[in-house]
Amino acid sequence: MAYYWFKAFHLIGIVVWFAGLFYLVRLFVYHAEASEKKEPDQSILKAQYEIMEKRLYNIITTPGMIVTVAMAVGLVSTEPDILKSGWLHIKLAFVALLLGYHFYCGRIMRQLEKGECQWTGQQFRALNEAPTVLLVIIVLLAIFKNNLPLDLTTWLIVALVIAMAASIQLYAKKRRLAQEKLSSSTD
Repeated sequence: MAYYWFKAFHLIGIVVWFAGLFYLVRLFVYHAEASEKKEPDQSILKAQYEIMEKRLYNIITTPGMIVTVAMAVGLVSTEPDILKSGWLHIKLAFVALLLGYHFYCGRIMRQLEKGECQWTGQQFRALNEAPTVLLVIIVLLAIFKNNLPLDLTTWLIVALVIAMAASIQLYAKKRRLAQEKLSSSTD
């Protein structure tokens, strides 16, 4: 019975953690783009984004990560033989990357607060796609375990990355054209 409780709260933790990671970097996009605004809008927006980022990171994202990891430890404690599975080692390597991403986002948040981060909104949009790729890989490993078709999975991940990169570029072009249109209409 403990296994099911650990698994349920592991999944809940994952949902919370990823929701936080996705929204946190989206806030970084807005924070970076606030630099393009005139005062006093710029200062007001940046101050508000800093509050939102801290609360999201400290009250939602980090607790979601802690619950996810703690429940994973609980799951392994109920079935210690799973540690012998190759797929789990690979999954844990990707989870380690995700943990690194989490703490890197915390570092970026502190740099934005100090005005030391020079990333653009476009760069943050690209960074925001990293957890999507990790999520897909981690879920596929958890579902397929040792039966994951590596050739198909590799192509799926490559296609996903290409689609995300293309969508980021198309969105940037759309925004640039809209700004040009706005500038030409105000002249």
